[in-house]
Amino acid sequence: MPSAIDRQLAEIDAHYQAGRLTAAAEGCRAVLCQAPGHAGALHRLGVLHHLSQEYATAIRLLGAAAAAGSQAAHGDLGVALMKVGQPDEALDQFRTAHARAPQDARATYNLAMALLAAGAIDEGFRLYEARWHLKGPTPWVKHWERFWDGRPLAGQTLLVHAEQGFGDSIQFARYVPLAAARGARVVLAVPGVLRRLMAGLEGCAQVLSEGERIPPYAAHAPLMSLPHLLGTAADRIPAALPYLAAPAIIRPLSAEPLIDTRLKVGLVWAGRPEDPDDRHRSCPLAVLSPLLALPEVQFHSLQMGPAEAALDQVAGGTAVVRHGGVLGDFADTAAVIARLDLIIAVDTAVVHLAGALGKPAWVLLSADPDWRWMRGREDSPWYPTHRLFRQPLLGQWVLVVERLRTELAALIRPASTALPCEG
Repeated sequence: MPSAIDRQLAEIDAHYQAGRLTAAAEGCRAVLCQAPGHAGALHRLGVLHHLSQEYATAIRLLGAAAAAGSQAAHGDLGVALMKVGQPDEALDQFRTAHARAPQDARATYNLAMALLAAGAIDEGFRLYEARWHLKGPTPWVKHWERFWDGRPLAGQTLLVHAEQGFGDSIQFARYVPLAAARGARVVLAVPGVLRRLMAGLEGCAQVLSEGERIPPYAAHAPLMSLPHLLGTAADRIPAALPYLAAPAIIRPLSAEPLIDTRLKVGLVWAGRPEDPDDRHRSCPLAVLSPLLALPEVQFHSLQMGPAEAALDQVAGGTAVVRHGGVLGDFADTAAVIARLDLIIAVDTAVVHLAGALGKPAWVLLSADPDWRWMRGREDSPWYPTHRLFRQPLLGQWVLVVERLRTELAALIRPASTALPCEG
């Protein structure tokens, strides 16, 4: 028969599932009043503080829960440590969680993410396959059992399919030519907004999108499984750029032509609001506004959706050339990027598109960035044309923008300021 504390914990979990987080936290504290040091209550309360972005408190509680014997607390402690910029300590916790529960797909997935962020590419991508135990097959595939093992296919059809965000598809499209080099006839299935962009990808025999008939195939592979299947390691990241191209013939995109002697800089400051981590990766436009005052720069908004309207509310925003309202797909966006000199953007698909096109980009990263940007470096082995500008602490964009402004001002400094040559 369940104990009184077990019943309280079940009630806490019910509050949590229903979104009643305050009630859940009160329940945790009530348990801890009765049983100080209770591992389950400490763990649950730590998770609740993490959700409230109270990371220091979350770390203290989750650490206490782990010390009290909660196996699951190690993984959550690792996530919280990542948020406060302690990746080495986080990796230790993820390793502990995985070692104690090797069959736990979530623990394996978290360890994979931490390893990839640390640059342990081969081990990271091997463990990354655990994601299929968390999310299930993609809608493109009817015969999941035909998962490719990387062996030559001798002219047989390989279905390569998108599985996650647009940026992920753009980043890992570079592997299609490598798969084709193993004798496969590659059919690529991607969302419709990527179809025109991918049409010219080397090694791709056919591009399909939603609603189209998938031809018979001998094997299939998700795009983000290709690094593991093709043996990617830290010193073997395929980074020959460009691997995508803007369309040769484009439809009119803007009433304002891109004819200007100033440096032309594309700008993206917000990701998709539905992304659970968007509050960290997006940068308020008001914080970026000091860039807009720089002379000799013509800014171009590549921001999609309602966020572009924020330009009307910041100094210098009305002078920004706006493209967001007329961009129909990523081929349109590529056509604009191809006519710009530099992209400045938060971590969105535009960053990946600029990299795939071989266009320089300055990427604004939170203190807890996505794994692909790794840790402690200002460059990217995935995109040699990119520079990374990182927050010192989570949420602190001001110092990042100050550095961006200094670097951009140096880039546009008139040649007349240089010392004259003697002789």
